[in-house]
Amino acid sequence: MKILILKASSLGDVVQALPVLRLIKQHLPASHIYWWLDTRFVQLLEGDPDIAGIIPFEREKLGSVWHWPEMARSVRQIRAHHFDWVVDLQSLFRSGVVAWLANGGWTIGLDDAREGARGFYDVIVPRPSYHTHAVDWYLSVLSVLNVPAHWNFQWLPIRKSVAAGIREKWPIGDSRWVALQPGARWENKRWPVEYFVEVVKRLSTSDGSLRFVVLGSSADAPLGRVPYEAEPATCWDLTGTTSLPEMVEWVRASHLLITNDTGPMHVAAALRKPVVALFGPTEPRRTGPYGALHQVLQQQSLPCVPCMSSTCHYEKPVECLRGITPAVVARAAATRLGSRLPEESFA
Repeated sequence: MKILILKASSLGDVVQALPVLRLIKQHLPASHIYWWLDTRFVQLLEGDPDIAGIIPFEREKLGSVWHWPEMARSVRQIRAHHFDWVVDLQSLFRSGVVAWLANGGWTIGLDDAREGARGFYDVIVPRPSYHTHAVDWYLSVLSVLNVPAHWNFQWLPIRKSVAAGIREKWPIGDSRWVALQPGARWENKRWPVEYFVEVVKRLSTSDGSLRFVVLGSSADAPLGRVPYEAEPATCWDLTGTTSLPEMVEWVRASHLLITNDTGPMHVAAALRKPVVALFGPTEPRRTGPYGALHQVLQQQSLPCVPCMSSTCHYEKPVECLRGITPAVVARAAATRLGSRLPEESFA
């Protein structure tokens, strides 16, 4: 049997969809599963033991008529596989078109009521409720496929060569590492970077065994420099210097991730690593760290939270995040780390 999964982006969404891959492969070990994936995230799944192949595409080119010949070649490549199942976990218009053009034996998609994608599927899987977590919604397609759902699998298997490589590349040693993720795609999902600095100061002053590493893409570099320049003795800035597999192994090697609502947060959840997840405009019950919603901090007393908007319209801009103080985050981080902070650290 040949199966195509469509979940092109983003990083967090791809990570949250991986349990579907794991369980299908466990149930149908002889199956050949392919993944349609944005080229920016190919590194994440390259060499994955459960994937027979990756069909990459460049998301920016998908809507341009100048690149239609290239997309036509990609569609021909997909159709040549003669897939038995096509599972669209993206369920937007573009992915729906690709799912339909794949001409598979059976096409399954999510009923997200966005962009009319549902018209391309043989079977539509609705979200059980508005607050159903994305992971649980993705897993609900398995009942349609008669694939049992359970948690007896490794979400993100360790890449031993990459794990060894980061220790050769960076002197990690035996320190207890706290990873920081100050970036996020929406500006109003970013906890103030100066607050990250304050948390580093509070934690490092009370626990000399802690070291801090700032993760993120090259776009996050201006943010990454701030904690490093404030605390160069205890903080490294690796924004824009790690590959996706290296980022995953850094999260695995860390004792805690302090993070905005962004991709590495979902990596930490998949690895069952402790997190302090800082939420503002988005709904953690839908897209929070799976299995770790108790590790989310959010200002739910504000009338606009969660607004689900990429633009803040509140009278106090981004108060939903600014209202989460460094003292509160330091306390939560210390709890996850099993550390004791002096009382003044919470002032």
